[in-house]
Amino acid sequence: MATFNLKINGKSRTVDVDPATPMLWVLRDHLDLPGTKYGCGIAQCGACTIHLEGNAVRSCQLPVSSVGKSAVTTIEGLSEKADHPVQKAWLEHDVAQCGYCQTGQIMTAAALLKRNPNPTDEEIEAQMSGNICRCGTYVKIKEAVKSAAKK
Repeated sequence: MATFNLKINGKSRTVDVDPATPMLWVLRDHLDLPGTKYGCGIAQCGACTIHLEGNAVRSCQLPVSSVGKSAVTTIEGLSEKADHPVQKAWLEHDVAQCGYCQTGQIMTAAALLKRNPNPTDEEIEAQMSGNICRCGTYVKIKEAVKSAAKK
């Protein structure tokens, strides 16, 4: 075990865990932030996407020991009142079906728009292609990302 001082959603948090523990489990099991979802466990589906210094990363394969002083943002920290433009667009376009993958989808879309506020259809498709939705809401996801980009 080792002690890690982390910056999560703008707050300092301390955890005492094995250095190899994936951030997904640190967030869910040790910090009571269950918004980040477990999907495949091998960084292929995107359900566990969080932001590390503003970049979308898969938390299921990110050891807590590699985070250091980098700022981590989860879906709980994306906005205080769930009013981030991407979250609002998700509601406006009624994107979610089962909803399981949506936190990862939203985090990936938010990182894209922060880096590129006016993405093309191809850029949206390329960025979002790493997030899998078993319900097949890809058309609505693309519409929501385009809508959020206009705000």
